[in-house]
Amino acid sequence: MANTMEEFEALLNESFEIDTPAEGSVVKGKVIAIEAGQAIIDVGYKMEGRVDIKEFANPGEEAELAVGDTVEVFLRQVENARGEAVISREMARREEAWDRLEKAYADEERVDGAIFGRVKGGFTVDLGGAVAFLPGSQVDVRPVRDAGPLMGLKQPFQILKMDRRRGNIVVSRRAILEESRAEQRAEVIGNLTEGQEVDGVVKNITEYGAFVDLGGVDGLLHVTDMAWRRVNHPSEILAIGETIKVQVIKINKETHRISLGMKQLQEDPWDAVESRFGIGTVHQGRVTNITDYGAFVELEAGVEGLVHVSEMSWTKKNVHPGKIVSTSQEVEVMVLEIDSAKRRVSLGLKQTQRNPWEVFAEQFPEGTEVEGEVKNITEFGLFIGLEGDIDGMVHLSDLTWEGRGEDVIGDFRKGDMVRAKVAEVDVEKERISLSIKALDGDPFAEAVGGVKRGSIITVEVTKIEDGGIEVDYEGAKSFIRRSDLSRDRAEQRPERFGVGDKVDVRVTNIDSKTRKLGLSIKAREIAEEKEAVEQYGSSDSGASLGDILGAALKGDE
Repeated sequence: MANTMEEFEALLNESFEIDTPAEGSVVKGKVIAIEAGQAIIDVGYKMEGRVDIKEFANPGEEAELAVGDTVEVFLRQVENARGEAVISREMARREEAWDRLEKAYADEERVDGAIFGRVKGGFTVDLGGAVAFLPGSQVDVRPVRDAGPLMGLKQPFQILKMDRRRGNIVVSRRAILEESRAEQRAEVIGNLTEGQEVDGVVKNITEYGAFVDLGGVDGLLHVTDMAWRRVNHPSEILAIGETIKVQVIKINKETHRISLGMKQLQEDPWDAVESRFGIGTVHQGRVTNITDYGAFVELEAGVEGLVHVSEMSWTKKNVHPGKIVSTSQEVEVMVLEIDSAKRRVSLGLKQTQRNPWEVFAEQFPEGTEVEGEVKNITEFGLFIGLEGDIDGMVHLSDLTWEGRGEDVIGDFRKGDMVRAKVAEVDVEKERISLSIKALDGDPFAEAVGGVKRGSIITVEVTKIEDGGIEVDYEGAKSFIRRSDLSRDRAEQRPERFGVGDKVDVRVTNIDSKTRKLGLSIKAREIAEEKEAVEQYGSSDSGASLGDILGAALKGDE
């Protein structure tokens, strides 16, 4: 009998355990009624509870619930003051959701959810019972200004982090977008080949080029590949949203970068450069760019040449090219050299104008008088500005006949207008020598015009010195040394002459460089003696020199 009692007790206890579910667990129940937005659920053993219908809704959807449905709910309390069970679908779903999410996290699978609220630094996402955090940076590939259109939509997310104990879940929408974009890119890139011609839409324009959408993948069209001619900014040629034809130049399989070109679809103007622009030919061009070393000139669309700074001007040396030409200016240039391999044309600007030194030499031959402004004064002379924007130089030695150039250069000032004679024009060296002293004629040359070596001339004594006497001939000064005053040693005394004396002398030398006459009384006496001997007898006829000279003097009288 006792046996039966024990069995009965055991059965009773078992039925109690089965019949009364423990608080804090998930139980099954049946929907017996729906009223005022709530579902009344029978969880067995005469226990009923109420749950808001919206707790049954999936994220981003309406709740689908009907009388008679079996549902799982969380039993929080067996009985409250109203004698009802306190049940929650929310909590049942949370437990359910965590189990499901942990499995998805472990398998690296996507989960569905809906963004339903905004919090600091991001958004809240309902993952079908569990609430996750979506950081602002993980919403989209590019920063999102307005997340309104994304709210409440059912969409996939990737779980980045989970901590059940703390109830933390962090998710990303961006990871999924990137993945699908990568797949899309790979597919588009797989269909492209280098050299292929495709249509694309200009999506973005930068300083260095434009990004072109080729249907889910962007390619870069560099500014240098837009046209054969120089393009300063891509916006000159393209506009955002425009559809253009491009050629795929290069596809980098690793980085998936695509380089595009537009000019490759047009004819290369360089193919005809050598035939169109022969060396030595002159063409009209437009200045496109100016640098320190020269100016670029466009001869035709896509063909540019460089005028090096040394080929810009005959006269302006060491000047920045920007002082000679300006951007967009039309200029005449000569083709000097073509290098098709390097796609370079060397041009000359000065070659289209005549060499100003040649022009000057024609207009102002040597000996012509010119006038100009003193541009510069240096230790070796004056620089004078002349016609044709060129300079001539008056050397110190060409400033004056009298005295030293060093002494008179101080009389000149920058900006003075001076006259001078052209002494020499060297076209090769681009040098013009001028002379100021030549204007007055050469007093020395005028004085000694008819005088030759060996002539006997009459001079006037102007000064007596220990070493000899200074004399003047028609304004040309000379000095007769002591040893030349007489053939007789005893007579070689300067003091036997007086200032103002007239003396006959023989010319021994004419030096137009040092502008000096070499004169000698001794040489005159020797020449006279020689002449007398020749005329009046031979020196060996026994007649003495005194007799001959006496006879000669008598004959003179």
